[in-house]
Amino acid sequence: MEKKVVYLSEEWAAEALRRINEELSPERMNNVTTSMSNIYKNCPDGKERYLFIQAEDGRVTRLVVGQGEPPKAEFTITGDYEVFASISRAELGSQRALMTGKLKVRGNLTKALRLAALADRLNKVLSTIPAVY
Repeated sequence: MEKKVVYLSEEWAAEALRRINEELSPERMNNVTTSMSNIYKNCPDGKERYLFIQAEDGRVTRLVVGQGEPPKAEFTITGDYEVFASISRAELGSQRALMTGKLKVRGNLTKALRLAALADRLNKVLSTIPAVY
């Protein structure tokens, strides 16, 4: 049985980057160049965390987790830990979370909604990581 890693840990981030680049070709990611910082509110430990993802020409080049000020990004998406966790487990779609107000986005909303399908592809891969949430 695979060892479970803690969601949003450095170990989880390294595994996420490895799996995304193995399983999603630049073509599947529409050769997109973008970046997003997801701000997680109400984490189980009471802290605020972030997940930063940067893609260049459809290849995810950076995936960073941390606390404090996230890297500057084209999009900043803020929401509750549980909402992001259910998106990362592929239980909730990104577009639905945005449209129902579960997530708040700073950046071009029209472009964010167009990119939501790509985010869901990423999240389908993230959902395969054996993790403790």
